[in-house]
Amino acid sequence: MRTISKQVWTLLALAGAALALAPWALAASGGQAGFGFNGSEISGFPTGAAFLTGGGAYNPETGFVHAAGGFRCTAAVAQGPLAGCQAGQGVRWDTAELLAGTTFKCTGQASEAAKAAATGENTAVLLSDFYRAGDGIDESFTAQLIVSQDDIAPDIPGVQNVWIQGVGCGSAIVHFNSSN
Repeated sequence: MRTISKQVWTLLALAGAALALAPWALAASGGQAGFGFNGSEISGFPTGAAFLTGGGAYNPETGFVHAAGGFRCTAAVAQGPLAGCQAGQGVRWDTAELLAGTTFKCTGQASEAAKAAATGENTAVLLSDFYRAGDGIDESFTAQLIVSQDDIAPDIPGVQNVWIQGVGCGSAIVHFNSSN
């Protein structure tokens, strides 16, 4: 397996940040919200962890969304929609659909109460496609994700403001900008 250098990952993160800035102009009109984020450690389910960065613009009233960024599995995922993503795999993600909301768990444990998240001014619930190198334009995985300026799981210690279905929750640097 080919190892990608830290400099390449840094460039991917910077490219994701630049991509996140582009939609700010879109967010300034038409009731759209713009967001950018960088989550370095998303985990909690029995296996797997991921890095996720990016941003975009969306409009909860119309369903418009344009969001994308970089992602990498930092530990092998053996459950959920990203099952089979090995440590070091992953290049980018993009959004297939803006969702009105979803229910989720941060740990996947039966004892954990299910939580709900809804798309709004400071939260985006997305159905997204994830891509590994070598898969070309064909998505490798499709999963839900949540990005929020607020803590989406106050029952778990720390701030949890990003979630990937089947991987878990994490703390991210997040910024939302709304024209409302």
